Amino acid sequence: MSKTHIGLQEREQQMPSKSIDHAFTARNLTSAATDPTHAGALSFMRRRYTKNLNGAEAVIWGIPFDAAVSNRPGARFGPQAIRRASAIFDNDPQYPFQRDLFADLAVVDYGDCLLDYGNHQKTPATIEREAAKIITSGAFLLSLGGDHFVTWPILKAHAAKHGPVALVQFDAHQDTWYDDGKRIDHGSFVGRAARDGVIDPAHSIQVGIRTHAPDDCGLKIVYGYEVEEMSAADIAKQIIARTAGRKVYLTFDIDCLDPAFAPGTGTPVAGGPSSAKILSVLRHLTELNIVGADVVEVAPAYDHADVTAIAGATIAMYYLGILAEQKAKQKR
Repeated sequence: MSKTHIGLQEREQQMPSKSIDHAFTARNLTSAATDPTHAGALSFMRRRYTKNLNGAEAVIWGIPFDAAVSNRPGARFGPQAIRRASAIFDNDPQYPFQRDLFADLAVVDYGDCLLDYGNHQKTPATIEREAAKIITSGAFLLSLGGDHFVTWPILKAHAAKHGPVALVQFDAHQDTWYDDGKRIDHGSFVGRAARDGVIDPAHSIQVGIRTHAPDDCGLKIVYGYEVEEMSAADIAKQIIARTAGRKVYLTFDIDCLDPAFAPGTGTPVAGGPSSAKILSVLRHLTELNIVGADVVEVAPAYDHADVTAIAGATIAMYYLGILAEQKAKQKR
């Protein structure tokens, strides 16, 4: 028997332990994937695509909407880009959590929200209704935007269950501009949430702000220059102190990062932090009681080499890492 034939037999013996298209072929919700990073169905981190929430502890949900932008459109393609970029996580123990995130944490990819592109006035209610369905199941909702307006109906759905939540917002913009409560606008949802009692401004904080709006609506602001001068640990301490044990919704506008690290976004603002620094901040937030989270404003048409999509996917992975770590601590 030739060496070539022996080598083929060895590979054939190894292959049955592997799978492809794990997003569809996974047998349970906590299994690791073995797809090559360059192939296979692109759910978020190869999680099973399903509308069945039974047994799911965390749900990934895309919201491909960008009709509320005030500058460059394109964030409707954000969920696709983030999912594609997430394939780089090849299911080894994930840095810096030193664990297979899905060994015990049951996570599914719920796909995307179906929206009528010709009737934007129906969009908020559609998002809120679907978000409420997921939240009611008891699963943690991790949403992929979409522009930042999508956070407004998601916040409403969380507040309906938990009451006013503490908002932790990573962003270059305050998003507190006044509106009439009817506008479809990604620059006013925080002000609306504060006025309507959806968030608790006294325990909410914005990190990385590099623009000015007329009103802070009672939220604490950590400006971009302060982020530059502070350590990641000190920033995290301010977040933890401000939220004071309340239930937290964490929203991450990718333009919080400097355009050098996230060029693919609609309204980039120079002078922001690096992805490394903000990821270090997130790493220090494991004691927060995070009840929901999102990553928004990834617009791949302006990206280069998937830099922004990779940053967005990594932030979403960190959310899951925090959940997995918290679950592991509860089991001890």
